[in-house]
Amino acid sequence: MARIAISTNLSLDGVVQDPDGQESFRHGGWFGRYGGADLEPWRKVMLDEARGTEAMLLGRRSDDWFASRWLSRTGEWADLLNGAPKYVVSSTAERVAWGDGTLLRGDPVSEVSKLKEEVDGVVLILASYQLMHTLIDHDLVDQLRLTVFPVVIGEGDRLFGSTHDVKAWRLVDATTIGDDLVHLVYELDRGA
Repeated sequence: MARIAISTNLSLDGVVQDPDGQESFRHGGWFGRYGGADLEPWRKVMLDEARGTEAMLLGRRSDDWFASRWLSRTGEWADLLNGAPKYVVSSTAERVAWGDGTLLRGDPVSEVSKLKEEVDGVVLILASYQLMHTLIDHDLVDQLRLTVFPVVIGEGDRLFGSTHDVKAWRLVDATTIGDDLVHLVYELDRGA
């Protein structure tokens, strides 16, 4: 059975919008500006994460975004991400853009529930925040892997949207990356 894990970078106040500054958000570009020298050890953490990933789950826009930025890259990290099987939730896409993959065209909750039964290992979600909100709301996410950057953005799209119920999470790891980044891993507390 698959374990669905979200991996994302966010500000202290939970903003995930436009980390690289290419989306014209007035506070965009915070990833490089506030990651600084810590981005090198951060890359090592992300490489280790990629080594333990069986497949990736994305929304259509994130599939397009990653394809445009990663397919031309080389090296172990790029090879792992580019070569991982992709599952893309979309009712409009004609094909998976980021390498080999499968389109999931039905209801996201039903499709991801089936996917969890069919795949063994970690299925990683990068970006795809609308999909993340839906899956968190329906208790389909097993783990959150959050790298917190030392900045308060104040406005912008945030990782967590509204949910129908309270969601309890249990901290299973907290690691400092470099001098200023914190990597937090939470697991859904299904017994809470």
